Amino acid sequence: MMRLEAEVRARGMTVFAHIDHAAGAAEVGLSLRPTDLLIFGAAKGGTPLMQSVQTIGIDLPLKALVWQDETGLTHLSYNDPASLARRHGLGEARKPVTEAMSGALKSIAAKATAP
Repeated sequence: MMRLEAEVRARGMTVFAHIDHAAGAAEVGLSLRPTDLLIFGAAKGGTPLMQSVQTIGIDLPLKALVWQDETGLTHLSYNDPASLARRHGLGEARKPVTEAMSGALKSIAAKATAP
């Protein structure tokens, strides 16, 4: 999670929240393997999408989940912005924006998960 957050910041994006789901579970006496959500983005990328179809705001800013499975292996999961665009019916005019966001997120994930 620290590498992911550092890479997001290094790219000039804003980190809006870091939610530690395991800590939340512990506060109510429940156990949960490490599960952290990072909410981040850049208004320059997201705003044009919301100008086209405001409902995409439910999926923006971007989110990435860092979680540990039952074997102790850590994973990084996120929704691809291209998939979000299809979900909300964004047209071809915004395809360059969503493709750029997809590429940036893939690059961030690759750097954050590199050994």
